[in-house]
Amino acid sequence: MLSRTLPAATLALALLLPAAARPEVPEILAVEAFRTGMGWRIDVTLEHPDAGWDHFADAWEVLDDAGNRLGFRELMHPHVEEQPFTRSLYNVMLPDGLRRIHVRARCSQDGWNDETFAIDLEP
Repeated sequence: MLSRTLPAATLALALLLPAAARPEVPEILAVEAFRTGMGWRIDVTLEHPDAGWDHFADAWEVLDDAGNRLGFRELMHPHVEEQPFTRSLYNVMLPDGLRRIHVRARCSQDGWNDETFAIDLEP
């Protein structure tokens, strides 16, 4: 699983590709997690050049350190005029003792972003 830091070789390759050849995967700008009763509320702020129903940020997921899915939020429509935007997932049941989560986003056209956004949980 990749973190927010890309290896130098990957970054160099990305800079060499023409802009049109680069996938437009959603970028996660912020993640917040709040304990709410027995579960957690996860707020995710995304940015993506949504172009309409054929190309938009359509989901994000919450993962543990091993890449196991702990939660999934489907985004039901494009956010062409609302960028960046924040959406929440409620009642996420996280395993006891979990100290960090990772979030990654998906685009309807380009698929999952390999880069994740990690945050440490407050006990």
